[in-house]
Amino acid sequence: MNFSGLYLGLFMLAVIGFGFFWVIKLEYYWGAQIWKIVLAFGVLLCLGSLFMPSFAASAVMGIFGGSVIWGATELPDQEKRAQAGHFPVNPRRSRKQEEKE
Repeated sequence: MNFSGLYLGLFMLAVIGFGFFWVIKLEYYWGAQIWKIVLAFGVLLCLGSLFMPSFAASAVMGIFGGSVIWGATELPDQEKRAQAGHFPVNPRRSRKQEEKE
């Protein structure tokens, strides 16, 4: 039996589950404006997966990179959800933004 597909599927579920957490926290502490940096990091991970010596390492890095890219696209939506009251808004960050305006 070959369990590699099962292991990669479980890894993917874990990465996606962790993605919910880090998108919420990243938006809370840094805001959605860093989505381009996160997107670039995800693209670099996916490109790096092309040069991994083994299938497993390439797959793990590609799955993680794809999840980071997806999370980058979710950051602006997470900001909207926080402003709508579905998630807490960082009071320190919102005061700094008000002072800039």
